[in-house]
Amino acid sequence: MAHRLRYVPTWADVLEELAAEQPTALRLVAQLGACEASALAFCRLLEHWARGEPQPATAGGRQAALRRAAERVETALAGLEEPLERYLLELEADALEGRSWYGGPGAAELLDWEPILTRAGVRVPAERVAQAYLELAVLVRALEGLTDAARIELMPDRSSLWAGLFDLRENLLGRAVEDLRVLAVA
Repeated sequence: MAHRLRYVPTWADVLEELAAEQPTALRLVAQLGACEASALAFCRLLEHWARGEPQPATAGGRQAALRRAAERVETALAGLEEPLERYLLELEADALEGRSWYGGPGAAELLDWEPILTRAGVRVPAERVAQAYLELAVLVRALEGLTDAARIELMPDRSSLWAGLFDLRENLLGRAVEDLRVLAVA
């Protein structure tokens, strides 16, 4: 009996399937992929510290690691603005009134980072870390939610996709970018 690999759709498939223009969708997928990867790296770095795993081994190394992680996310988000704006503009013609397809932050994402940062020897504004972590965790969870929807063949309609992407844009490209800029130079 031959084993077949089964294709499992992802959030990228949802964006491509519901797109008005494929080239725009492909640019958005590529940039969102970069955002997802850098957001995961940023969040995981902080989560290691929250568990008491001091990586890198020195406070200066941890400070530099946070700075680099924040800079990578900020760069990825800066590249997201144009393709996301274009995708939303193209999708808007089909989008009437939809509801966002992802939820707000969960309790696990609402952490007081000050004691964690102090223990790690990292001197940055804890409220900036908390806000950036929160927005990036919501982004990662939203993309995972789209992947789950695609896997069970329960995709959002165009208006709901538009509403969710609009909300993500407002959250990520506003305050989150500002917080990441501060952390990237701290």
